[in-house]
Amino acid sequence: MNSRSDVLVIGGGAIGLATAIELARQGTQVTVLSRNFQEAALHAAAGMLAPQAEGLEPGPMLDLCLRSRDLYPEWTSQLTELTGLETGYWPCGILAPAFADSSPRYTGDAKWCDRTTIHQHQPDLSPDIVGGWWFPQDAQVNNQQLAQVLLQAAQQLSITLEEGVSVTAFDTQDRQIQQVQTTAGPWQAQTYVLATGSWSQELLPIPVTPRKGQLFAVQTHTQSLRKVLFGPGTYIVPRQNGRIVVGATSEDVGFAAYNTPGGMQSLLAATIRLYPPLADYPLEGCWWGFRPATPDEWPILGHSPYENLILATGHYRNGILLTPVTARLIADLIVTGQADPCLADFSWQRFAPSSPSSEPFALAHS
Repeated sequence: MNSRSDVLVIGGGAIGLATAIELARQGTQVTVLSRNFQEAALHAAAGMLAPQAEGLEPGPMLDLCLRSRDLYPEWTSQLTELTGLETGYWPCGILAPAFADSSPRYTGDAKWCDRTTIHQHQPDLSPDIVGGWWFPQDAQVNNQQLAQVLLQAAQQLSITLEEGVSVTAFDTQDRQIQQVQTTAGPWQAQTYVLATGSWSQELLPIPVTPRKGQLFAVQTHTQSLRKVLFGPGTYIVPRQNGRIVVGATSEDVGFAAYNTPGGMQSLLAATIRLYPPLADYPLEGCWWGFRPATPDEWPILGHSPYENLILATGHYRNGILLTPVTARLIADLIVTGQADPCLADFSWQRFAPSSPSSEPFALAHS
């Protein structure tokens, strides 16, 4: 039997690590079990913080995303103060250029730019751009830097990090998790947090499935691109060091761990149409990742049918954006026992059948 913790976080990606850090800061003894840190969706992301540019409809999901975006300046500042490392948080704003055939999007308090204004905002856009929306409050974070900052913060807070350990099963009794079986033997805790993203169905029958995204990056020594561009079929995210990250496809192909010519072709075509100079930049590399998608594309947060198991998964394409608010909500729920009212909208029970069932995780198929 491995040592017992107050909380055992299963999953060592952005959500798992950030939740563990928030718990540790509130005086909780935490262990994180991570199967493979490099597989986490955190590494594959572009780092956009774009609740408005994404065009989310008004409602609980947009509210949660805006709340998390507003936490980012303080949250990243605290992480930097703790570790001495920069997260690459950059409140650069996001431009959503529009072609004549572009679909309208929800704009909230965004500003519309006509053809002249948007080309002044960002020179060298396609001449076919007829205008676009400017989202000054949207931002970005460098996901690669954030990954290292979260690891360093966890180590400095004496969180036990067990890398290369896979959880294989839950041992349950009377709607309680008694212990988890792992490749390193059984582990026990008072409370368990499931934060395994796209791999959640390996442990529970919840409707979280992988949605593959392919991305690529180019490098330039100029700073001609200063704002994130969110266009039809692509987004272009310039880093402050001249690197430009471009994404992303959305493919329901399971865990297909490779790039494809078709995926790259679709991204390249959409990107060059939007911002033609990118066609001549040196190609740095391409990669892929797996977003944890739910049927309604909202995360699953909060209590589970097991009294000592908390869910923090299914963040789909907003995992990086929702990391600080998820960490705070889940940590507060565990420490205080009180659920923030917003968690009701993200309960696993929205996928449960209406008829009563004796099974803890009887879920409706979607």
